[in-house]
Amino acid sequence: MESELYFQSELIKTRIEIKDQTLSEISKELHDNIGQIVSVGIMHLNMYLDSGKPVQVNELQDLKKILAKSLDEIRILSRIINKDNLLQSNFIEAIKQDLERIKKLKNIQYNYNLTGEIPEISQEHDLFIYRIFQEALHNSLKHSHSDLFEVNIHTTDTVFLLEIKDFGIGYDTSQINAGLGLSNMKLRARLIDANLIMQSDSSGTTVTLEYLLSKTNET
Repeated sequence: MESELYFQSELIKTRIEIKDQTLSEISKELHDNIGQIVSVGIMHLNMYLDSGKPVQVNELQDLKKILAKSLDEIRILSRIINKDNLLQSNFIEAIKQDLERIKKLKNIQYNYNLTGEIPEISQEHDLFIYRIFQEALHNSLKHSHSDLFEVNIHTTDTVFLLEIKDFGIGYDTSQINAGLGLSNMKLRARLIDANLIMQSDSSGTTVTLEYLLSKTNET
């Protein structure tokens, strides 16, 4: 009973953290990306109005493209807002969306590799795995100074492996042990009977999560 209550409390905490980070991402994207697109559209519109000349068809087409791009960005954000619903069906899609977003916002490249079938994992465990991915990626973005990331997902009938790798400056051992969210990541891994390994040196850092699919995925 006590272990079940602890699991549920950590699950609620994880949901809140995912939502908080999602809102932070949305705020940044609204400011950095959509705000810039809309500003360009307004600038074009002011140019047309100030010129005192009839607006040409090609000018309207340019403005239409700018507005269409901002609409596309808003649609992407709406999917991010509903990320928790997305995780109900396929948390791997949420991982891919995160990678695309950092590529666009931070001009960072990534390699993504998926081998094997997408596993069937309970929604609760999906959330823990996804949050571990978020924390590992956040650490790398903040500390590694790497402009290339690699995410490898490998599944067999019995094992799900998630590997997040950067090619940055690495962390010293005391940093790894003292923080960087590693304690939270390890705690969440233990709650779903998974194994979390973090390796770091001057050539970069690799975080590997090993999750046994042969388990019932029940707490």
